[in-house]
Amino acid sequence: MLAVVRSGGSRGDAMLRCLLEQAGGRGGSTVLAARVVVQAMVPAAVRMARGQVRSFGGRTFDEVGHVAIAALFEAARSGRIHGRPGRPAANLLLDALRLVCRDLAADREALGVDLLTAEEVPDPAQRPADLVWSRTVGRAAADADLEWAGAVGEGVSGARLELLELLLEAMASGTLSPADGCSVSWFYAADSVPDGRAAERFGTTAGAWQRRRSRAVRALRDSLQTAA
Repeated sequence: MLAVVRSGGSRGDAMLRCLLEQAGGRGGSTVLAARVVVQAMVPAAVRMARGQVRSFGGRTFDEVGHVAIAALFEAARSGRIHGRPGRPAANLLLDALRLVCRDLAADREALGVDLLTAEEVPDPAQRPADLVWSRTVGRAAADADLEWAGAVGEGVSGARLELLELLLEAMASGTLSPADGCSVSWFYAADSVPDGRAAERFGTTAGAWQRRRSRAVRALRDSLQTAA
């Protein structure tokens, strides 16, 4: 079972989705299913933990690792992931990363002024937390076909990543369909995809594709206004 989940692909996604559905339900097998999910995602948890350890102080790798494992377990038990479109592993990691960042942010606040001062020390490199976030969002966006070329480059801007994350959340909540997300993402990219080419991939016309994008933008705007 672990080998199937870690192998990825359609079989791995189906197995992981089944485990997540069971983990989010009720009954004696829910905790066992969540533990299997966590065990299968241990390599990803290790990468996440390494990205969150800060060289200037704070929690150690082992401590952050425990936070990452707990976040994966909590996300698996939430019951919110198996029904989302896209790759279940990417959705699980996104939810777990949010939980990890929340817990570590509270930890940094508790540490007070010393850690705040340390974070203000100029650093020409991207901070580990930002790097993990960008890679996680990038993988999820690529899995959801939000990038025309199929991958998100390392040099993508923060604004682009924020748009991708917003679209992923809207797709996960059902506000947008996968096609809606693509219509927005492909158009508002650095290398904007012509509507004719985009429409051809989805078997529709350029005019229908433009109307889909307009509706998607309105739905996205309305959802943001409601949330505010």
